[in-house]
Amino acid sequence: MFSIKSALVAGVLALASSTAYAQTIDVPAGTYRADVTHTNVLWSVVHFGLSNYIGRFDKISATLELAPADVTKSKLTATIDPASVSTNYPASDKSFDAEIAGEMFFDAAKFNQITFVSTAIDVKDGKTGTVTGYLTFHGVTKPVTLDVTLNAALNPHPMSKKPTVGFSATGVIKRSDFGVAALVGPVSDDVKLTIETEFVAQ
Repeated sequence: MFSIKSALVAGVLALASSTAYAQTIDVPAGTYRADVTHTNVLWSVVHFGLSNYIGRFDKISATLELAPADVTKSKLTATIDPASVSTNYPASDKSFDAEIAGEMFFDAAKFNQITFVSTAIDVKDGKTGTVTGYLTFHGVTKPVTLDVTLNAALNPHPMSKKPTVGFSATGVIKRSDFGVAALVGPVSDDVKLTIETEFVAQ
């Protein structure tokens, strides 16, 4: 089992929008940080073919160096604490969070950070595109591409009074690529990443 994100790396965390669209929105260039109260990195794996088992992380930080006049020049970095994995396990027989964070899966005591650093942003249209970057998880670094949608840009946000941009992103990784191969078969090798985030100008 994995997660980011990255993210996430997941995310994960991510950016995409066309230059033409970016030039029409009233959001200044500069450093934006993820609002942790409106940021989630979810991972899911197929469990015995029966269901998609979902987990998340509680400790995520991400920074976006936003260049709204040419979004392809923007830069995203994100860090996740793998020990903060949350599975919403309702039984009292064990700590499933601790099991996932343990040696069999995340080995968070040894590999205490999941990071994502963007290397390229490609634009598809006014609100969608891809973000490619290096995901480091479980001591392994590999390139990962996320599909990203710009949901909205507010300047200012009606509550915080600060410029804010919101994104949704998805991606798929193979956990065995990162050395997490326990129970591959009953539990899928493919891990789906889902990221929801809002970045606030600093």
